[in-house]
Amino acid sequence: MDGAHDMGGVAGFGPVEPERDEPVFHADWERRAFALTLAMGKPGGWTIDMSRFARENRPPADYLVMSYYQIWLAGLERLMAERDLVQPDEIAAGRALHPASPRPALSRDEVAPVLARGAPTTRPAQAPARFAPGDRVRARDLTTPAHTRLPAYVRGHVGVVDLMHGCHVFADASAAGAGEAPQWLYTVRFDARELWGDDTTAGAVSVDAWESYLEPLDGEGGRHK
Repeated sequence: MDGAHDMGGVAGFGPVEPERDEPVFHADWERRAFALTLAMGKPGGWTIDMSRFARENRPPADYLVMSYYQIWLAGLERLMAERDLVQPDEIAAGRALHPASPRPALSRDEVAPVLARGAPTTRPAQAPARFAPGDRVRARDLTTPAHTRLPAYVRGHVGVVDLMHGCHVFADASAAGAGEAPQWLYTVRFDARELWGDDTTAGAVSVDAWESYLEPLDGEGGRHK
C-alpha cells in the first residue's frame, strides 16, 4: 500500500545507520512478539503477505513512532481480531478474558520444523514470460490502498531486466485473500540517476518486480501480448 512504511528514497529521513553488532532482539518482549506471530499463524491461517499488510496498514502518526516489534505486535493484534481470536477488551487488558479458541496455536515442537521447511512461493508457469534479461521496462506508476511490493521511488521510471526468477505467488493477491495468482518475477535494475537525478552518489538499485508491475517501452520488450 502507499503509506509511511514505504520510505525508501524519501527526502528528510537521513542516511540508514545500521547498529553495530545489533542483536536479533533488544528485549525479551520482542522475542515474545515474534514467537506469538509465528505461533498464531497456524490457527489464524494468514499468509506472510497478509501479515505484512497488517503491519504496514497503520496511520503514519503511529507507524513513524513505533519500533520494529511494536509494529509486529500491532499487526498481530489486527490479524487476530479480524479472525475472532482475540477480543478488544482482551487487547486493552493485556490478558485472556474469554475461553480460548479451539484452534490450537503452533506448539514448541513444531517451531523448528516449520522454520526449516519454510513456505516456497514458486509455482508452475501459466503463460510464457513477457520479458527477458536485457529488456528495458517501465515500472507502472500505480497508487493503491492495498498491499504491493513495488516501491514508490521506482514507479514511472525505466529500468533493465537483469534476472528472471520463474513464477511466484503474487503478493498483492495473497495479501487480499484473493488466492495465489502466480506471476513471473524479475529483478529490474534502475540507474540511480534515473530515480533521483544527477546529484545522487549511488550507482544503481535493483528491485524484484512481478510482471504486472512492469510495462514495455514503446517498441521494446513484450514477448507476448
